[in-house]
Amino acid sequence: MLDIKQIRDCPDELNKRLKKRDSSLSVDEILERDKQRRVLLTEEEQLRSERNETSRKIGEAKRAGQDTNEVQARAKTIADRIKTIESEKEILAAQQNALIMMIPNLPLDDVPVGVDESDNVVIREWGESFKSRPPANALNHWDIGENLGIIDFERGVKIAQSRFSLLRNQGAQLSRALKDFMLDLHTGNGYEEILPPFLVNESAMTGTGQLPKFESDMFRCQDDPLFLIPTAEVPLTNLYRGEEIPEARLPMNLTAYTPCFRREAGSAGKDTRGLIRQHQFDKVELVKIVHPDRSQEEHEKLVADAERVLQLLELPYRVMELCTGDLGFSASRCYDIEVWLPGQGEYREISSCSNCFDFQARRAGLKYRPSDGGKLAFAHTLNGSALAIGRTLIAILENYQINEEEVMIPKVLQPYFRNQATSIKKAKGTPSCRV
Repeated sequence: MLDIKQIRDCPDELNKRLKKRDSSLSVDEILERDKQRRVLLTEEEQLRSERNETSRKIGEAKRAGQDTNEVQARAKTIADRIKTIESEKEILAAQQNALIMMIPNLPLDDVPVGVDESDNVVIREWGESFKSRPPANALNHWDIGENLGIIDFERGVKIAQSRFSLLRNQGAQLSRALKDFMLDLHTGNGYEEILPPFLVNESAMTGTGQLPKFESDMFRCQDDPLFLIPTAEVPLTNLYRGEEIPEARLPMNLTAYTPCFRREAGSAGKDTRGLIRQHQFDKVELVKIVHPDRSQEEHEKLVADAERVLQLLELPYRVMELCTGDLGFSASRCYDIEVWLPGQGEYREISSCSNCFDFQARRAGLKYRPSDGGKLAFAHTLNGSALAIGRTLIAILENYQINEEEVMIPKVLQPYFRNQATSIKKAKGTPSCRV
């Protein structure tokens, strides 16, 4: 969330930066509520001073045996007005806070200005030579998966609803291999592995920016005030919510495998075929809690850690810097990693690596204590997928296909398969993936 002091001191600058995201965004309503509340504060201070003086006069009049009715009437009027002001202040503060909670993070000055994903900028590409690996008539992953009997879309819908699927046989094994490979890689690179709850409370969802703005995209429990996590970013970032972290413990590097759940309320009609956009998907997440001075350096490291997964899997990809109009709600800067999908003939997002600066830390009360004994300060938080397992599985099926009934297994994954299998083939007697 934005700092109210910053909003008061630099409203024009903030409005200018917000309009780079969306021309309708402004802090003006926040300032209006703040102005009204500050006027009430001034009146309240004057009334409290007058009340003290009135109390003194009442005491003097009583000691002198004088009539106090008029002074006491004034004292009651003052007390009633103070009570009203306190109520009005609470309402204005709640309105002001609600407005602040709906304002996204500010883009950095050097983030490319744009309206949507068409204005994102290519930073680099990797693995061009691998693009020629699949056959010229490369199939989509949904056709490959059904041909091999490893992705079952129809039964996923039958036991849940649309945009659910299930993996079978070597499809499930490939997913498990990817999870273990990614966790082994990241924990070997200094990340602490966490197995968090998959349900979180409202405070956790508010701390990372999912609430209140994006509640319609979340799955909420009916009988408990809990939400299914949309990403492990939520529990990982909130591990130290409301705590003071000694500076010596920074940076904190955390990783977790979790299933993720999203209603995708704003994506009706998009990617209705295949595994690209599901209500439930698996992901290995990276989260960093860092010192502000090292924030951008740690962001570059985070992106490199996500890229390393694709490099070891020998999957071609590109890194995009998101323009101001395509930034996520909590991000000041974000790099998307897009993997090449030959079956679809295009790059698709497989990771978003965001630097949120102190935006989430302010919402979550996440501070660090400087080693020199200085004033408590807000930490910076960063997060990124490394990687989305379902989309990585898609990329393997489409990039490593030999023909419609065989897919090579990347060398780095083969040790995670029984007997170190080198390919996935349709086994005899494999159940049909069509109901």
